[in-house]
Amino acid sequence: MERDSWKEYKGQILLACKGPDMGLSKSPLFRLPRGSRLQLRDQICEVVSAAIARGALAPDLALPSCRELAQQLRVSRNTVFAAYSRLVDEGLLEARDRSGYYVASAESRLIRPESESDEDDPVAPSPMPGLAMPPSRMVHVRHPEDWSHYPYPFIYNQTDPRFFPIDAWRECSRQALSRRTVADWTRDSIKGDSPHLLQQIRQRLLVYRGIAATNEEVMITLGAQNALSIIGLLMRNAEGSVAVEDPGFPDARNAFLVAGNRLSPVPVDTGGLVVEALPRNCKLVYVTPSHQFPTSVTMAHNRREALLAAASRHRFLILEDDYEAELDTVKKPEPSLRAIDTTGRVIYVGSMSKTLSPGLRLGFIVAHRDVISEARAVRHAMLRHAPTLMQETMAYFLRLGYYDIHLRRSVRRRRERWQRMDAAVRDYLPQFAVQSSGGTSFWLTGPEGFDSSDFCRRLLARGVIVDDGAVFYMHGDIRRSFRMSFALADAVQIDAGIRLIAEEAESLPPP
Repeated sequence: MERDSWKEYKGQILLACKGPDMGLSKSPLFRLPRGSRLQLRDQICEVVSAAIARGALAPDLALPSCRELAQQLRVSRNTVFAAYSRLVDEGLLEARDRSGYYVASAESRLIRPESESDEDDPVAPSPMPGLAMPPSRMVHVRHPEDWSHYPYPFIYNQTDPRFFPIDAWRECSRQALSRRTVADWTRDSIKGDSPHLLQQIRQRLLVYRGIAATNEEVMITLGAQNALSIIGLLMRNAEGSVAVEDPGFPDARNAFLVAGNRLSPVPVDTGGLVVEALPRNCKLVYVTPSHQFPTSVTMAHNRREALLAAASRHRFLILEDDYEAELDTVKKPEPSLRAIDTTGRVIYVGSMSKTLSPGLRLGFIVAHRDVISEARAVRHAMLRHAPTLMQETMAYFLRLGYYDIHLRRSVRRRRERWQRMDAAVRDYLPQFAVQSSGGTSFWLTGPEGFDSSDFCRRLLARGVIVDDGAVFYMHGDIRRSFRMSFALADAVQIDAGIRLIAEEAESLPPP
């Protein structure tokens, strides 16, 4: 409930409580929240428990009967009875014989002292010590919180919820929750990786990328971002800097910086990372060769070989973030760096979140067993391991073939959208240089004098959300590009949204 609404609601309740019987039976005060996704029983519990927690319902206050509250809220008496019974079980209400339901006494429950109310507390001084670089001030790709309500959300890293295979996932969850499998996910483990999921990753995902690995060379993570954080912590005490693509993935930079690493930006061109520009003292090179983040270019094969040769010669490690390789909609993907590496210097990061849903947060690392052994120790100190029930559910999803079916449908659907956006961009935005090698986004660069930050703000005012290219550069000083993704847009939105972008581009003053 919003704060202002609660103040008004609390005042109504307190006013009603001053009546002769100090009860609520005659006052229609309880209202169910609008748009709640909870069941009716849980909505009633939420409203009543919130009132009690705030001190708006005094101890020993009589609540409306099940019949009266059911009439007020237009629900069944059984629903109100179930809500009251749950609140009794939680110790918030008391059921009294032949009398009804009452707010439990203060002695039987935890009540916030009156002096701790949100409305009366002064703002306490922050106990946070001064930090040279507060993590909250790090640069991220930011979108409006209500981005899903914008008519043209051309934003990256989101999937269309309409196409999530909910029935297949529900079936896999049911199998993972069966009595015969309960021992697989209820125990704790230092190693923490589901052997079933490891097997499926090795047999179904890594084979597709030409990678052979044993269980000792694979580790499950909470998505690719968690994998980057683990490797960043693992490398913090090694000598040298972490080389990152520029432009590149802001949250990869943040993960390495939070861990205490020093960064060295390396330029990117139409062939990917410029290997000749690598610093001499780097200990790790972070690279996105399949679809460079954010320009979407694919690293050329000869440049991959040059990078591997440099790693062997100068004894640095390569962190390969192979995002979207399985979603290539235009051409056959290049072999991964891990697949053609013969020295064991490539650490491979993959994710199932990009294909299914970002909210699932499941990814994996493939590396030399010594690297995995140390990475598991870091993970154990951070979060022990990824939820084993989620791991078991994903293992079923892979083993039963649901992932393959979903992937084929996703590639077909995204190919159609890629072709639609490619045609629209080239028809309506000829003044921009366009890069996209078949991933889920397009990178557009304007002419000299074009200000991408100002342009993105103007588009936002017209309901179009795109990513300002400045955020991807390490120093944020290059403002000529922006990125668009089509994962959430259908054909009609793509055409209409790009026409709006074209109109806005035409209205710009000459550079």
